[in-house]
Amino acid sequence: MTRVAFLGLGTMGLGMVRNLLAAGHEVTVWNRSSGPLQQATDAGATAADTILSAVDGAEVVMYCLSDDAAVHAVVLAEDGLAAVVGSDALVIDLSTISPEASAAERDAFAARGVRFLDAPVFGSRGEASDGGLWIVVGGDRRDFETALPVLEPLSETVHYLGAGGSGVRMKLVGNLVVASQLLALGEALTLAARAGLDLRTVLEVLHVTDFRSPIFDGVGPAVLADDYSPSFALHLMQKDGRLIQEFASGLDVPVPSVAAASRYVDAAMAAGWRDENASALIKALATEAGVSLTAP
Repeated sequence: MTRVAFLGLGTMGLGMVRNLLAAGHEVTVWNRSSGPLQQATDAGATAADTILSAVDGAEVVMYCLSDDAAVHAVVLAEDGLAAVVGSDALVIDLSTISPEASAAERDAFAARGVRFLDAPVFGSRGEASDGGLWIVVGGDRRDFETALPVLEPLSETVHYLGAGGSGVRMKLVGNLVVASQLLALGEALTLAARAGLDLRTVLEVLHVTDFRSPIFDGVGPAVLADDYSPSFALHLMQKDGRLIQEFASGLDVPVPSVAAASRYVDAAMAAGWRDENASALIKALATEAGVSLTAP
């Protein structure tokens, strides 16, 4: 059993806390809003009023926050995590943020002798609830091995990428593929609908071909059902698209598919679909084309 402090109970965090508890770990939780705390305590966690009280005595501190701004507010603020966590704790950031924000965290923890891993996760609400995330980790190899007992209950696989910052960079590479696949699916369904093809049969073909994808299998039927209930919200996809483009620009690498996907993410945001699933970019693309993708 490990004494874990978990900060952030958003779309992903609550499921991860439940899986840590199910694995026998002792978990104390903190969240900026009080709403999810009751669900966490109902599952067996202990709620804390402050970050300081949450991390008191913790062997591992984990958090999953929405963006760079949240990291600066929770971790890097004057009274934030980096200022109050004990020097013997191992800190693990599961968030998808910029390499620059991750480096700032790493430097802040290193200044106090605190061990730190960047360990963003692939997956959405369902995988977080089912313990089926895919975690990519950057940091010291020994710290990675120490962290495995708290990472494995959350995940299908855990991958060590190398030195600090490697996990964050891998997450942006992977999210490039996600954005590209959502765009490709949207283009394919829109073209197929305009061409008079039956969209359910189109999805059957996509399911069995050598270019099949779990994203196609999951998102496609939901689009045909006009179901954009969020497992990964559109506004987070907008944030990730910006991070990918900034990351790639800094390395002088073109990412045209992400730029194209971001155009439709922005259109979907402008249409008021901020809190719908990221697949709402497909709805924006079809709307521009004047095509309905809803199957009768």
